[in-house]
Amino acid sequence: MFIRFGYEIGIRCTQPTPMMTYLSVVPERRGGIVREHGPVASPTLAMEEITDPHGNACLRMVLPEGETGLSYDAVMNDDGRPDTSDPMAEAVPVERLPPAWLPYLSASRYCETDRLGALAWKLFGDIPAGWLRVQAICDYVHDRLVFSYGYAQAMRTALEAHEDRLGVSRDYAHLAIAFCRCMNMPSRFVNGYMTDVGAPESPAPMDFNAWFEVYLGDRWYTFDAKNNARRIGRIPVARGRDAADIPLMQTFGKHELTAFTVWTSVDSDVSLARSHRAADVSLLTPWFSETWSRHLQERDRNRH
Repeated sequence: MFIRFGYEIGIRCTQPTPMMTYLSVVPERRGGIVREHGPVASPTLAMEEITDPHGNACLRMVLPEGETGLSYDAVMNDDGRPDTSDPMAEAVPVERLPPAWLPYLSASRYCETDRLGALAWKLFGDIPAGWLRVQAICDYVHDRLVFSYGYAQAMRTALEAHEDRLGVSRDYAHLAIAFCRCMNMPSRFVNGYMTDVGAPESPAPMDFNAWFEVYLGDRWYTFDAKNNARRIGRIPVARGRDAADIPLMQTFGKHELTAFTVWTSVDSDVSLARSHRAADVSLLTPWFSETWSRHLQERDRNRH
């Protein structure tokens, strides 16, 4: 199948401001791109691609005073298979882990393993180490938190999400990552695009999504505590210890986000003739969080 994906972002600065973006597809997936336009900046800017310590492709540039638009639109050939599943995958003893993965066992900005360790062992200590334990963590986090974009809060940590019992996809990922690290399983945060293939219909517009990966056996496996299901058509953009490592945009100065639209659509034909604009809704509009929050409240009332 073919996946069309992209974004349009507007940023206003009061003076020339350096910026880095974590918006490029991870290097190992770029071979599947069959059509690509961008990234394009308006006004035109010089962009330099660099690789960060986690292996992500980043762009850095200097935004001029005033408003700058960034846009990207691409089509990727995807095999249409769901996330790999292996219930027999076992946790690797810490002393045998590859040295490069050891940092993904430690506490990070949003994942306070030191404050969640006792709870993690109480909840999951009796479950066999490996896939079954990670799935139990996903089940717990999925049931513990209530999702709504109305609850988005950039500074919320894993512990705070657990206590508040609400959040967005990054909060689900941070809490699950923290629990996995407490149980000595390397875990890392992932940003990216995700299709709605096989998922229940949602009134929410498309957005960048967050999920996580856990190292079991001899490879990294994808898990998603928010959706708690194997999904089709994920396109990773960046990986890190948590969201602090891979902000979609990192400016080194004051800025204002003026537009933010994301699209992900699927077709069996590479031409993807249907315009992505049919589903465009800016994630900055008040409609988004308020309507989605009301939708969740009504859904929950109907369940009881």
